[in-house]
Amino acid sequence: MKKCSGESSSKLDRKTVERNRRIHMKGLCFKLASLVPPQHSKASNSKDTLSQQKQLDLASSYIKQLRERIENLKERKEKAMRSQLGIDANSTIDADNAMMVRSRLPVLELRDSGSSIEVMLISGLNKNFMLFEVISVLEEEGAEVVSASFSTVGDKIFHSIHAQVKISRVGVETSTVWQRLQDLIY
Repeated sequence: MKKCSGESSSKLDRKTVERNRRIHMKGLCFKLASLVPPQHSKASNSKDTLSQQKQLDLASSYIKQLRERIENLKERKEKAMRSQLGIDANSTIDADNAMMVRSRLPVLELRDSGSSIEVMLISGLNKNFMLFEVISVLEEEGAEVVSASFSTVGDKIFHSIHAQVKISRVGVETSTVWQRLQDLIY
């Protein structure tokens, strides 16, 4: 008798688990169907009247269409980069390598926020300037360096310099600083 009651409670547990699983799957299918834009569905009926299988089929075809679009856009990007760099369309260089060729070091970025200046400089290991020379330019132009740091990642050196304007009434002529740093590092 105990065996029978144990089996019946086990069957109820399995039924409950299966019902919860079906409810969960139905919710996931509804969520997936809601992500497919209505213009992708060519049927004039609303999604509520579509069968669950039809909703899954629409989602699947939409995902395939998005993948094809991504591949097409990647190819167009690569062609555009090749033409911009003057690289033969049949060469084996990929878009990432093309970007590396295009972005020559060093890279200089200067941010002026009124009372402070931030200099970000990325250079190669074979740089032809010293960090103290950059600091000297800032100080000669009326800024006081608050912090300066650098870090090396691979074959690149990342410099970060933060400076405050010494005399707020006078300020710092950012264009002059920019030109002097350009002359220094290039």
